[in-house]
Amino acid sequence: MAMIIRNNYLNELIKMKDKMFIKVITGIRRCGKSILLQQFKDYLLKNGINEEQIIYINFEMMENEPYLNYKELYQHILDLTVKKKMYVFIDEIQEVKYFEKVIDSLFAKGNYDIYITGSNSHLLSSEISTLLSGRYVEIKMLPLSFKEYLELVKTEKKEAFNSYFKYGGLPYAAQIEDIDTKISYIEGIYNTIVIKDLIERKNISNVELLKDILKYVLDSIGNTLSSKKISDTLTSNGRKTSHVTVGNYLDALEESYILYRAERYDIRGKQRLKSLEKYYVADLGFRAFALGDRQYNVGFVLENIVYLELLRRGYKVNIGKLDSLEVDFIAYKDNEKTYYQVSASVLDPNTFEREIAPLKKINDNYKKVILTLDGLPMNYEGIQQVNIIDWLLEN
Repeated sequence: MAMIIRNNYLNELIKMKDKMFIKVITGIRRCGKSILLQQFKDYLLKNGINEEQIIYINFEMMENEPYLNYKELYQHILDLTVKKKMYVFIDEIQEVKYFEKVIDSLFAKGNYDIYITGSNSHLLSSEISTLLSGRYVEIKMLPLSFKEYLELVKTEKKEAFNSYFKYGGLPYAAQIEDIDTKISYIEGIYNTIVIKDLIERKNISNVELLKDILKYVLDSIGNTLSSKKISDTLTSNGRKTSHVTVGNYLDALEESYILYRAERYDIRGKQRLKSLEKYYVADLGFRAFALGDRQYNVGFVLENIVYLELLRRGYKVNIGKLDSLEVDFIAYKDNEKTYYQVSASVLDPNTFEREIAPLKKINDNYKKVILTLDGLPMNYEGIQQVNIIDWLLEN
């Protein structure tokens, strides 16, 4: 299988090399965290660091089971340490109970440059982040961008986008041509997240309820949701539950990085709203597996793609509310913001008017963009219309 250099993430690690903080790489299983560590290790070896200075431990490998005990892990690292600057890579460190004691102690010694990865946000739970406060930086990793996907699969642009749109951008899945095999691979990751990261770690007893909630959210991408709305729907369909339970399960799904929650922001009132968020899935392949060939709203799936791309580009993202109108995304970075509307097409005059109306009502000078699958870029009184594939391929 081919492998591409994840330059955005790799350059972040290179920039942070030898800086006095712990580098924490988070993200869903199989999004490429282990490969990123290997690529950074290769970079070190090519730039003057000796093999003996690098300690690499992957807790998905059985040979590392003895070090699941934090004291054994700590001693193992000390045993491998030489009298030089050391680079410590620990993959899936959340498997080690009390791992933070190991990291805290190594960091205090001063001669360790530490890189850890994890597939569950327990890695940075309140107790751990308090212990490591001010001493770590988080790199949030996602599956392939469309630009990376196109570079990897090397097919025609529109054909690649159609596949990316339906089956997502998990790096290994992207290279599997047979659809049944691709879906089986995605199913394996999906079940690992649900069973290992959620049921075992979070002690969730009602497995079927968890799966139903996840499936409901995956079927509702792009729609505003609340715990009460979900619990009412499931109860009416014969699976009795409460909004508190649903809320707890949604939190757990976020912790495993399979779902991302976008809060709403009142543009006129300039405040975040605490109800009716939207959820987006970390990879559309999970949606393809969970829902099969069920009909879906093209515009909502495009929203999911755009939302993840904005996160990759370093933006904080909210849903915009303007009176009774909605702006799909408000993206913030470096004291700047951009408003985005996302639609499959705005060739129909009614659709165009619906999409542009909220942007026209915003009385500030920040950039306003409509992303569609339509052809040529346009400009309407300063509001840009851009082809979404072209936008995804921008530098």
